Amino acid sequence: MKKSLSLLILLLVLAFTGIAQTLTLLPQNPHYFQYKGKPLVVVGSGEHYGAVLNLDFDYDTYLTTLKNDGLNTTRLFTGAYYERPGAFGIEKNTLAPAEEKLVLPWKKLEQTYDLTQWNDAFFSRLEDFMNKAQQRGIIVEITLFSAYYGAGWAYHPFHGANNSNNTPADLAPQLVNTLNNGSILGFQEAYTRKLVQKLNAFDNFYFEIQNEPWAEGKDTALVWNDYLAATDLKQPGNQWKNTLEIASQASAEWHKTVSGWIVDEEKKLPKKHLISHNIANFKLPVSISDPAISLYTFHYASPEAVSLNYGLNKVIGFNETGFAGKDDQTYRRQAWRFMMAGGGLFNHLDYSFSVGSEAGTDLTNNAPGGGSPALRRQFKILKNYLESLQLSTLQPDKSWLIHTQGAFAYGMRDAGQWIAYIEPLLATPAQLTVKLPAGTYQLVWTDVRTGEVLSTEKKKLPGSEFQLESPAGASDKVVRIQPAL
Repeated sequence: MKKSLSLLILLLVLAFTGIAQTLTLLPQNPHYFQYKGKPLVVVGSGEHYGAVLNLDFDYDTYLTTLKNDGLNTTRLFTGAYYERPGAFGIEKNTLAPAEEKLVLPWKKLEQTYDLTQWNDAFFSRLEDFMNKAQQRGIIVEITLFSAYYGAGWAYHPFHGANNSNNTPADLAPQLVNTLNNGSILGFQEAYTRKLVQKLNAFDNFYFEIQNEPWAEGKDTALVWNDYLAATDLKQPGNQWKNTLEIASQASAEWHKTVSGWIVDEEKKLPKKHLISHNIANFKLPVSISDPAISLYTFHYASPEAVSLNYGLNKVIGFNETGFAGKDDQTYRRQAWRFMMAGGGLFNHLDYSFSVGSEAGTDLTNNAPGGGSPALRRQFKILKNYLESLQLSTLQPDKSWLIHTQGAFAYGMRDAGQWIAYIEPLLATPAQLTVKLPAGTYQLVWTDVRTGEVLSTEKKKLPGSEFQLESPAGASDKVVRIQPAL
């Protein structure tokens, strides 16, 4: 009896330890994460998602670079989708390897794949990648599926022309990731369950069901800018930048089925992992009802993606940037705006990573986005700054920030301090009108580009509205206001 009780206690301790180590939502404030028992935000700047399936890509150097840059996340596509060279105008695309350098989860028999046989070489490479990521403290988004963007569907393994398993060869791309996809559904389930099994031992990841489900099978498209018609965008193919595209109901039903596979398979396994649903470009009120989902992610997101969905009490993430030029300032400001709105995850798509430049120094990549070592240093400043706050009580709050003259402003607070991030319009100081409880406060202004403290001062505030002045300079900056000791 004593031995049985001791064994039971040991199993309970091991189970609790496993839960405590695995990435989860922060119990006191589920807008952020907890990993290995500590609160954290997830901030990264990574390659274009082909680190494992592209045999030419040196992911050891890549993961070491992320760690040395002070960042802690990357996205990873796991084989149901890849690209051909030239896709989306990306010159050096890590997700588009040469055919002989492509490794996928299924065994290839001459010219076709057998979806009933697994490719051990892929899973060995995946497990090695995950081990090295975990050793470096890197959180991995495991992206199971993706939209196929029309013509791209024709060369993928689930397409009947590319496998020996008689899946449909005439299926429209918008039906692939729905329940109405014929025999493909069974192979999607087997693939999902296999990845759940293979990855369960790792603590450092979450699942994202599908990348950009709104790209195919849209039910609705709303005009994003009410003052600009889609026809006003002169460049062909750019109309998507002015619409909020909503994934179909058929997509939502399929997503819920996939999350069910994950949950069911993990019931048999020691560890449970978070599941993410990729909602839309830009911003959108979430209309998904699935208790298995703990993260909602957006691409090219505005801060409103957070504010519209903050009441869900889940992490809201911005997990793909781009199509906004190459200027570091653009993506730095996107990151600060989003995280200051209450976001818990930001991951920049960094085109300075390419094959042969796994240290992220390729500034010549012709691609629809940016990335650089300097920008990654700025993201580290953001990550460290947020993690210096009390994440257990941190929340967006502009109620104390009555008015800001000469700058765009975003406000937050935690249990002991108030934080404002501003983007000045001119080089002259911005004027902030604040209202805080009466007392003496310390104000610390920081340049978010460099992390340099610009000024530190004590102010006695009377408990009524009071005006503060920012340091001069047009660069964006952040102020922390806390009671003086």
